[in-house]
Amino acid sequence: MRHAKGILLAAAGIAIFSFIGIFAGKLAEKEAIKNHTSVTSEKVDHKTPVQTTDELNLYAQSAVLMDASTNRILYGKNQELVRPMASTTKIMTCIIALENGNLSDPVTATQNAANQPKVHLGVYKGETIYLKDLLYSLMLESHNDAAMMIAEHVGGSREGFAKLMNQKAKELGCSNTYFITPNGLDAKEESDGEIKEHATTAADLARIMDYCIGSSPKSSEFLEITGTQNYYFTDVNGKRSFSCTNHNALLNSMSGALSGKTGFTGGAGYSYVGAVKSDGRIFTIALLGCGWPPHKTYKWSDARKLFQYGMDRYHYRDVYEEVQLPKVLIEEGIPVSGGLDQPVLIACAMAEDREKSIKLLLADDEKVTVKTSIPNELEAPVKKGQKVGAVTYWLSGKSVKEFPVYLTDGSKRLTVFWCLKNILSRYLSMPGFPQILTSA
Repeated sequence: MRHAKGILLAAAGIAIFSFIGIFAGKLAEKEAIKNHTSVTSEKVDHKTPVQTTDELNLYAQSAVLMDASTNRILYGKNQELVRPMASTTKIMTCIIALENGNLSDPVTATQNAANQPKVHLGVYKGETIYLKDLLYSLMLESHNDAAMMIAEHVGGSREGFAKLMNQKAKELGCSNTYFITPNGLDAKEESDGEIKEHATTAADLARIMDYCIGSSPKSSEFLEITGTQNYYFTDVNGKRSFSCTNHNALLNSMSGALSGKTGFTGGAGYSYVGAVKSDGRIFTIALLGCGWPPHKTYKWSDARKLFQYGMDRYHYRDVYEEVQLPKVLIEEGIPVSGGLDQPVLIACAMAEDREKSIKLLLADDEKVTVKTSIPNELEAPVKKGQKVGAVTYWLSGKSVKEFPVYLTDGSKRLTVFWCLKNILSRYLSMPGFPQILTSA
């Protein structure tokens, strides 16, 4: 019996020393393998900064050419300069009305609406016109009284409508934009203890246009209205008739022109915002402070330069590439096999059903940076399918696409109890060990 007890004590001693040896070995292995995986790797594959000089010699004091699919600025001149924007405001007025109003609603003019200055439709107090017809009046002829009728009907008041406009601007990330009027007339007011001006930037204005023609749930209606050359309507009672002609000169003079809106006030100068489609590419532009009378045509010259620059220089290119992913060391982990003689390294992978095509609008000399961000090690326990990093495509300092990276296996945490149990089970299962205990 004493012999059996001695054997058990010896086995326990061996188990303890084995346990200590395993942990010491794993500690050394961990230090040796820390350099086996990389935290972040990157590969330059395709980057050109936004223009900082006005190589196109534009008349506009600020201007932007934007990729409508991504809101990326392809060319900019003072694009973040805050300026009044005149009647280009009306693209926001139109989209807010489309998203919050009913086109078949009859809208009655108030005295305030009837008093709006030229350019105006010439409504009188009490006259009623359908909302749909007012939107054509707004966007084709830029009528200021139509804008106020729309605002008071949809927003309850000019102030209520401006609140809707500013809320939408905030949602779109237009942090340098502030709306006061629905028609774009120069205006200032006190808000939050400071004097604010009805103003925007070329970058924000182009971004709003991108929304109007693209991601808005009412984009098709917006495009239909702004793409119409001529429109005829009457008041609700059929007593007076009105005809409108679109003042966006590019609709007839530039192939692929989709939409646009002109504007002018003494403070803003001539302005324009528009969109053109060419070979599957959609470009938007915004021009602010583009001359004062008598230079009414400067905006058309600038618009053609910007659109042509985009069409000549930018084309779609697929930048997707397969990426080799490193394994992750699982600290204090137990491999699925249960063995302790090797470090726990788990492979990473991206979702199998991921899209394997990334088409971006790029110039020939632009480059995309592909970065892989995965930790060197993780502490157990970890689960199969656990997100641990990402493969990200960067263009001009901004993320344009990201694929999550997951663990392909899991691992439980290594504990003292598990080690003792595992080691003892090995010794107890050795050939002849039970017989030794029995004979003793």
